[in-house]
Amino acid sequence: MRHIALMIAVSLTVSPLAAAEWRALSGEDVQAALAGRKLVYGSGAWQEFRTSGRTLYNAGHDSWGYWGVRDGKYCSTWPPSDLWACFVLESDGAALRFVDESGGITAGRYSE
Repeated sequence: MRHIALMIAVSLTVSPLAAAEWRALSGEDVQAALAGRKLVYGSGAWQEFRTSGRTLYNAGHDSWGYWGVRDGKYCSTWPPSDLWACFVLESDGAALRFVDESGGITAGRYSE
């Protein structure tokens, strides 16, 4: 997952979202915000969050992983790794952003 998170972070332009007022989502809110939804990132990459717990990320080719909520955070793992990476999920009402343990930010908006 670390390599996918890094690819997402490198491919985004976060500055248009930087002035917004963000609030951290609870575990229930994380589930509601992502389950069955699709986010589009600034680079044009996108990610679907299936209700089954599967996630599909595409930045030119498909990459399948798993997602869930652990300790109130969004977490994901990308085979062949079995390590889970967790992020605080924040919302400003129009967009979502994933904040990693070191403060790195990945932001996206819901697909139309």
